[in-house]
Amino acid sequence: MEGSPCAVSIALVPYSPEWGKPTAPDSSPWAPLPRDFVLWSFFNTVFCNPCCLGFLALAFSIKARDCKVLGDMSGTVSYGKTAKYLNITILVLIILLIMKV
Repeated sequence: MEGSPCAVSIALVPYSPEWGKPTAPDSSPWAPLPRDFVLWSFFNTVFCNPCCLGFLALAFSIKARDCKVLGDMSGTVSYGKTAKYLNITILVLIILLIMKV
């Protein structure tokens, strides 16, 4: 049958307990992972989004989460800090806006 679809196989990688742990050689395996602030960014995107900064914070948070999954801790820290500062900026702008009204 020429028109029938081909079989597709997905290569599944077995779970490794080493994933998500810090990759730096001098760090302890029990060191806390950097934060990505996805929930805070999502809240700011939905409820308080001045000048579309919430979308930007959410984008950086998702990038931080992707870097965390890939094991790139320096990227996670960098994107996480940017998302955190954007979320703080949003919070300050919303507080100032509420105080003005």
